[in-house]
Amino acid sequence: MRQISTFVDRLVSRLLKLRNRHFLVIDVLALLLTPSIALMLRTESIASVQAYGGSLALFTAVFLIVKVLIFQQAGLYNRYWKYASIDELAKITLAVIVAVVVQASVFLFVLRPLGWIDFSFPRSIPFIDGLLTLFVVGASRYSMRFAQRVQQRVRPNGHGRRVLVIGAGAAGIMMVREMRHNPDLGLHPVAFVDDDPEKQGMRIHGLDVLGGQEDIPALVKDQDVDLIIIAIASASGKLVRGVVEICRQTGVETKTVPGVYELLDDTLSVSQLRDVKVEDLLRRAPVQTGWGKVEELLRGRRILVTGAGGSIGAELCRQIITLGPAELVLLGHGENSIFSIEAELRRRLKNHPDGKAGVQIHSVIADIRDRHRMKHVFGLFQPQIIFHAAAHKHVPLMEDNVEDAVTNNVWGTRNLLELSADIPVERFILISTDKAVNPTSVMGATKRIAELLVHDAVAETDGSFLAVRFGNVLGSRGSVLQVFREQLAQGGPLTVTHPDVRRYFMTIPESVHLVLQAAAMGEGGEVFLLDMGEPVRIVDLARDLIRLSGMEEDRDIDIVFTGLRPGEKMDERLFAEGERFKHTENEKILVCKNGDTVPNAAHWTKGHRQQFRWIVDKLLEAAEQGDTPEVLRLIEELVPGFHARSHPPGPLAFPESDGGAKID
Repeated sequence: MRQISTFVDRLVSRLLKLRNRHFLVIDVLALLLTPSIALMLRTESIASVQAYGGSLALFTAVFLIVKVLIFQQAGLYNRYWKYASIDELAKITLAVIVAVVVQASVFLFVLRPLGWIDFSFPRSIPFIDGLLTLFVVGASRYSMRFAQRVQQRVRPNGHGRRVLVIGAGAAGIMMVREMRHNPDLGLHPVAFVDDDPEKQGMRIHGLDVLGGQEDIPALVKDQDVDLIIIAIASASGKLVRGVVEICRQTGVETKTVPGVYELLDDTLSVSQLRDVKVEDLLRRAPVQTGWGKVEELLRGRRILVTGAGGSIGAELCRQIITLGPAELVLLGHGENSIFSIEAELRRRLKNHPDGKAGVQIHSVIADIRDRHRMKHVFGLFQPQIIFHAAAHKHVPLMEDNVEDAVTNNVWGTRNLLELSADIPVERFILISTDKAVNPTSVMGATKRIAELLVHDAVAETDGSFLAVRFGNVLGSRGSVLQVFREQLAQGGPLTVTHPDVRRYFMTIPESVHLVLQAAAMGEGGEVFLLDMGEPVRIVDLARDLIRLSGMEEDRDIDIVFTGLRPGEKMDERLFAEGERFKHTENEKILVCKNGDTVPNAAHWTKGHRQQFRWIVDKLLEAAEQGDTPEVLRLIEELVPGFHARSHPPGPLAFPESDGGAKID
């Protein structure tokens, strides 16, 4: 099979080297023969060529010159026929029609009356010759396109890689189309694989659908496959896991297209192909929800994203700019991360100018704890929508930096809420965490206080302030997956706290997509929860990463268990005790209303709010003074059920006030 492929490849390679001077020679040689062939077809006799020898020779010579001159004037010798289209076919047809009209007129009204052509010479010859000319000229030109298509299908490994495409849907067809239109990629699709029985046996975009995923090993061998592409953007993690395991057994390199939440528009190209990642094994099939309400919320608005250089903040910015805001303010404390995301966004806008070029991007380096700086920023940009993603999130690190956790997560949030109420903003969205539920860590407790600040702001202003709570995101900076990858690069071992510790995980693009959907639903006071699916054992995540890296546990890389760290739980929960929740119009988004035992905006009296604010004031004072024991005690007052690791005992004395009910 390889020898045949090599022969065909050499043949078509020579065809692809044809230039216009070669087509002129081909035309002259062919047009010397078409009159004779026309005469034989008309008379159904080879002997007629000899019988009409003189007339045929004159006819051939005169009309060879006529046709070549007409073809020259029509531009048939100054085109790049490798990319011939319907326009070129129309030009060829028109040129041949003109040539037929001219030669028929000369034949009938000049040559025959003058007796230069035998009077019995068939009058239909100019027209039959015209049809043959059209076929010859068209076939010679379009042979280049045909040769290119053949080359793309049979070119052997020495010149490119033979590709098996898994998924005969929209993504697979886009991949095949680009590979064929860009031979310099060196990728040549040979077949589709699709589990849909209605597609199997069909021919789609010139490729056969040869079976389902169970047929991959046999097809890899039969089709001499060098590369497998998983082209199913909406594939669930379960499907990707199964396909990857089958592909791994073949020993052939496997690439995948990005997941549907990673595609920020409807375009997909070969340049986006990448190795299969752990994130792909855990992604879920997308819910079919449009951008209608989200676009209505964001289009033409001035939007501020805090923590814009972080994993969640940056992805928020990527997805927001596709929806046509008027201005996007990137606010962050780290100059390098803000510089990086701004440069990326400007590249995206440059590459997609249709309707997005009008988005103005502003980068602001600032600390959300600096009230004066934040007031200046709000006054300058007058944001209408705020996504508050800035936070300290690292659990063990915040156990040792309690004061900074409080000032950043609590003080910073309060600054933004108060300034948002002054403008006022149309909507404020706090990015919260599952660690705010029954918190055992300082980080989780401070995020719970941030949620309560949102409730307080709603009760005070009746503004549209809300929170979106979700679990861990895969691939964020400082996440367990990033740590594992760094450990893997160093040769291991991979460290896991406990064999049974489990966490909820979601990919960054999916989580941000759902945050935007929730933001469009909110009216004020809600805590939205993203359905995180089933929790995943961390040790299973480590094993998946080892396998995807082409290694084996215990043989190449070890896994070591180190024990839970301060503030960590064995399992995370998305709901606190007493919280009620219900599904929204999006099955992956839940909305939570706190139960009677948990204070929220609907149940707080004026006394509740006064007491809450007073304790928050004391908490921030203690944090500013570096009084860690007092900070921990105050957090316990604000977050029922939270118990700090250690601090001096003693209740907090609260001054009398109107209806000063104690928060429980």
